[in-house]
Amino acid sequence: MWVIWGVFSALLLGVYEAVKKVGVNNNAVIPVLFFSTVASSLVFLPVTLLSVFYPTLLHGTLFYVPSVSFHSHLLILLKSVIVVSSWLFGFFAVKNLPLTIVTPVRSTGPVWTLVGAIFFFGEHLTPGQWIGTVVTLFFFYLFSTAGKLEGINFFKNKWIWYIIICTLIGAVSGLYDKYIIRHVDRMAVQAYFCFYQVLILIPVVLLAWYPRRKENTKFQWRWSIPAIGVLLVVADFLYFYSLSYSNSLISILSAVRRGGIVVTFILGAILFKEKNIGLKSLYLLGIMAGIFILMMTSK
Repeated sequence: MWVIWGVFSALLLGVYEAVKKVGVNNNAVIPVLFFSTVASSLVFLPVTLLSVFYPTLLHGTLFYVPSVSFHSHLLILLKSVIVVSSWLFGFFAVKNLPLTIVTPVRSTGPVWTLVGAIFFFGEHLTPGQWIGTVVTLFFFYLFSTAGKLEGINFFKNKWIWYIIICTLIGAVSGLYDKYIIRHVDRMAVQAYFCFYQVLILIPVVLLAWYPRRKENTKFQWRWSIPAIGVLLVVADFLYFYSLSYSNSLISILSAVRRGGIVVTFILGAILFKEKNIGLKSLYLLGIMAGIFILMMTSK
């Protein structure tokens, strides 16, 4: 059963990425990000309030949000800062690049997480992990040649660097998640993480976007904007729920979750009629094969 929940999580994550493109396409990025995080926080607001004022109603259920220490709140706040930083780069990249370019770049995240684990946690790569890493990076290089067919130079294009930075910061977030989940309750992290995101983005909206709103792309409200936040919350909840099964395997679930990029890739090809799908598909399969080898050979 835990695999089924993992598959649903992956599907929702794939749809989330495509809906994000719909939300930011020809739209102002910062308010889209802000209102999507507001939607995320509204999902957790009722269960958080019930957990605080009527704890007996939810205690012992999957939806209970326990109170945590001040130190734990600081840890969650730091996670929020890291993720918002990644999302700011990522949302701008998604707006300005084809989804079929963004998706494979983002899919290499586990490689950078593993590299970070080597440097920061002293982990050592097994032969299988080396093979997975080399295969992933090889097909990532080939994918950069496919981008040139659309006039996108992977080393000179500003938005490519944005999605690379987004992916690298995301890798830092992945490493930090390993630490924080060991010390803070999962539901507390998910709930307060959403609330802190909103608080962090308020000054970004007021200082970085609002004064220049008439000079830049006009903001248009779309129902895809709150859908971005809701889809991510549900996808993450299902992922953590599947992990709660005593017989679940993190290596399998991580690999399944990465499979969501196929959904994003297909939706990008269909909804936005993107180019060179055949060649990109071949290279994407190579990247996925490398990631799969990496996941299956990781402890």
